[in-house]
Amino acid sequence: MEVDEQIKLFRDFIEQNYHAQLLEAVRKGQNSLKLDFSELIKFNTELIEELIEQPEDLLKAAEIAIKEFDLPKKVDKFNVRLKNLPESLRVNISEIRSKHLGKFIWTEGIIRQKSDVRPHVTAAKFECPSCGNVLNVLQLDKKFKEPSRCSCGRKGKFIERSKELIDGQGLVLEESPDDLDGGSQPKRINVFLKGDLVSPISERRSSPGTKAKLFGWISEVPINLRTGGRSIKYDLILEANNVEASSDDPSEMKITTEEERKIKELAKNPNVLNIIANNIAPSIYGHDKIKIALALQLAGGCRKERPDGVVTRGDMHILMIGDPGSGKSQLLKRISKVAPKARFTSGKGASAAGLTASVVKDEFLGGWSLEAGTLVLANKGFAIIDELDKMTKEDRSSLHEAMEQQTVSISKANIQATLKCETTLLAAANPKFGRFDPYDLVANQINLPPTLINRFDLIFPVKDLPSREKDERTAAFILSLHQKPERAASEIDSDLLRKFFMYVRRGNPKLSDGAIEEIKQYYITMRNMGSNEEGGITSIPITARQLEALVRLAEAAAKIRLAKTVTKKDAQKGIELVDYSLNQIAKDKETGKIDIDRISSRITASQRSQISVVKELIHSLEKELGEKILPVEQLAEIAKNKNVSQEQLDEVLSKLRRTGDIFEPKRGFIQRL
Repeated sequence: MEVDEQIKLFRDFIEQNYHAQLLEAVRKGQNSLKLDFSELIKFNTELIEELIEQPEDLLKAAEIAIKEFDLPKKVDKFNVRLKNLPESLRVNISEIRSKHLGKFIWTEGIIRQKSDVRPHVTAAKFECPSCGNVLNVLQLDKKFKEPSRCSCGRKGKFIERSKELIDGQGLVLEESPDDLDGGSQPKRINVFLKGDLVSPISERRSSPGTKAKLFGWISEVPINLRTGGRSIKYDLILEANNVEASSDDPSEMKITTEEERKIKELAKNPNVLNIIANNIAPSIYGHDKIKIALALQLAGGCRKERPDGVVTRGDMHILMIGDPGSGKSQLLKRISKVAPKARFTSGKGASAAGLTASVVKDEFLGGWSLEAGTLVLANKGFAIIDELDKMTKEDRSSLHEAMEQQTVSISKANIQATLKCETTLLAAANPKFGRFDPYDLVANQINLPPTLINRFDLIFPVKDLPSREKDERTAAFILSLHQKPERAASEIDSDLLRKFFMYVRRGNPKLSDGAIEEIKQYYITMRNMGSNEEGGITSIPITARQLEALVRLAEAAAKIRLAKTVTKKDAQKGIELVDYSLNQIAKDKETGKIDIDRISSRITASQRSQISVVKELIHSLEKELGEKILPVEQLAEIAKNKNVSQEQLDEVLSKLRRTGDIFEPKRGFIQRL
């Protein structure tokens, strides 16, 4: 097809379908027009075939056609963008080959990096001093290129007459994990955006971590060797013609009317929570309480923004600590299949930069750029971390801000940025010595800092204790699955379950007075359970963080029923789980009371009160003897009257020695510092 014919066809097509939009765009000062590919196919198929084969030439013809119109303003450069491309033109990033060079394609992926916007030379005009011929050189390389020779035979020393500058920006697009077969490495491609694709509006659409559809053609970029020559290997680059943000927000996922009907039917069932809990992981025996907690976590609480700008998170974080072989990792893997927008990672292979965000040297356009990590990419979704205790101390500290404030702040290499990270965290860890010691503090056995533990709404110890009856049932269950694997099929299809949670997460139930009263009563009762009359330090059974956890759990229970209000019953479900969790990990076996310090600090309240008792005894003995150096034997005798045994006294004295409160001037004697 001749160029004149192409221009005429484009002119007719735009006149028939897009004349009003074109005039409107020019009036508003925009310099691009989006054409619908499907309409263009109906108009002329031959034109489409050529467009796919030679997109650059045809789009230039379309631009020339636009300039022929009688426009209200003079336009220098007007871009034509295409949208609504058919599935047949879609090519996955890993499948791009040399046969696609110069062809029009579209692909989808996650934007991983984004460089700064800088002006680029697209073409430069040179004049030959000998014959006056004007040579146009396209600048595709990193290095500014001059013509090597003219048709008249002249080599070198050409006069530069003019050059075209255009705003340019580089992106790195990576395959989305949903499109990958398990275990394969996601491939990346560099994308070059120019012109109005880098306007401030589209800037927001293409921030790291968002999913996008990119339409354009593949070009090759020569690689220069260090020796100065050129490599035989070329780099591929996608020259973008259009960018569309594709919605990966689970709340905007498409749910058909048939699926919606099934979801509503399921939610109406009075026993919905148990049905869902049983279907979350049908191949794992037992752990009923944990499964219910996971069902509530998948539904999530409600995020609230107050007028003063303070945001209360709606995401619940759950930590499972358990003996090896108790099925924690199985549960996590299964949740990563059911949860909307889930990302799975294991502690040993995760670093702070990989979890939050990192600043990397941009090889494509120079400078530095931001690369989003797991927690940011799982925004409005789930981050699942196995083997949390195997992460290094520095890397774990990066989770603090992400869990409570739900942002990730970065100040590195001249980049100060705060990224959104509204992510729900589900983590699993092993006890410090591989297995639980039933007689020691849980906090001493979790190799995690108290500040991090405190941020989890629910903590479940998964203990593997032998009991004939339970072991018999477990063994029968596991062995029957080996015999007939299909027995583990859940009644609800995984896809429907995932959509169920997506649908449920959109809800925003309000707390009723009954629910508030129930939670308040539980909180106050628990708070004042630890007050003891004998003096000493009282234990704190529960903190405000657990109060918020109760609210989130109650909201989640209401969401699962698709209810508009949180009832007293929902609040009781939340209370039951928090109570179960606290009884499992925070019960002080000496006093039988719940003491949150067992989780959130290394010294329990009862130990703390023993320390204060012993300190008092040392003080009174000093006064009695009128000496600084005190015999330990005498101290032990007085301590006995105060119900402090010899073992407890030795323990307290060794603690005081470690903290530097007392020292031992000679054996069997102590002195205060």
